[in-house]
Amino acid sequence: MTVPSPASLTQEAALRLQRLLPAEIAPGLSERELDAVEARFGFAFSADHRVFLGTGLPQGSPEWPDWRNDSPEDLAERLARPVEGVLFEVEHKRFWHPVWPSRPAETSDALRVARAELASVPRLVPVYGHRYLPGTAGAYGHPVLSVWQTDIIIYGDDLAGYLRHEFTGCTSGPTTRTRTRTRTTVDFWSYFVDGGPGIDVTAPTPFTPYALSAQEVVDCLRMLALERLIGRRHHPEQFIEAGLTALVLDVETEALPLLAGLSRSEHGQADALFDQVLGELGLLQGLPADTTGLPREAARWELVRWWLRLIVNGSLAPGAGGDLITHEGWGILARPRSLRPLVDRTDAYNDCAAIAHGDREHLAASIVEEAERLLDGPWPPPPE
Repeated sequence: MTVPSPASLTQEAALRLQRLLPAEIAPGLSERELDAVEARFGFAFSADHRVFLGTGLPQGSPEWPDWRNDSPEDLAERLARPVEGVLFEVEHKRFWHPVWPSRPAETSDALRVARAELASVPRLVPVYGHRYLPGTAGAYGHPVLSVWQTDIIIYGDDLAGYLRHEFTGCTSGPTTRTRTRTRTTVDFWSYFVDGGPGIDVTAPTPFTPYALSAQEVVDCLRMLALERLIGRRHHPEQFIEAGLTALVLDVETEALPLLAGLSRSEHGQADALFDQVLGELGLLQGLPADTTGLPREAARWELVRWWLRLIVNGSLAPGAGGDLITHEGWGILARPRSLRPLVDRTDAYNDCAAIAHGDREHLAASIVEEAERLLDGPWPPPPE
């Protein structure tokens, strides 16, 4: 199904919405004022939020952020609340996002790693109280999120829908269109919105390294090289941990001890040393060339098979693996029919109704079952 582009919020529509609010409406922020707020605090208002604030500035309640008159300290504190809420959960409830590096044993170290990871996530910008819009310049139609630590839900399909819901009691549940759009507009935060079913598919692959033989660890090194080849991100720890595993399994190259022995302060050297290890093992020369009309077709098919194996052996969560294969495999490889059953099972696993009713265990098992079926057949699967 094609997801329709969200309609832009016009000044006339914003004015009608503001007439519904139990608030004083001050003159809207000028373009210069809006630009100054963004520059001062280092974020961007989404396009509909910008139109809304440019039409009029709600006041009369401390729940409304007053971008013109509130103190910079108060506004900065409001902007920091979503991240600080996640950090509270990390410290007191041992929350850990599945795409982050392995959690350090010491809480102070875990907080440092989590804070570094959170520095790169999309900013959430307060609308009213603990209701937030993602700050993405030029984008209309973001869902409004209710954010309380890691308890995060959609509170409106978009800004207009949220305001009607919050202030007039007009309710309209999140639609399939909204759930699909949420995954692409709020990135990191969609993990909480959807109950944690999947992953940020642009983040490093959240698999648990495994290898029982020298050949398996060399295969793992090759797959990491292929992921990098197709443009996937990696944590330095992934290269270092793979290097350490290779050492334990008696793989020998000159650069391998250097890679495996890198300290945290030396992580900047991991990429170059990983290349050196690949070269010494003869893996660089064997990476497939980009010779077809599809981006890195041979590399992607090889990676899909590897991700399927990770799902089957328990190194990659079924929902996360299904999301990854849907995004990096099926979607880019011209949607091959052979992968469609896996994609459908992943969609069922991610469905909000399944999350709400606790029906996901057997859906996860069905993803594993389909992964096993695919691995038992020829590879790549023949066109149908």
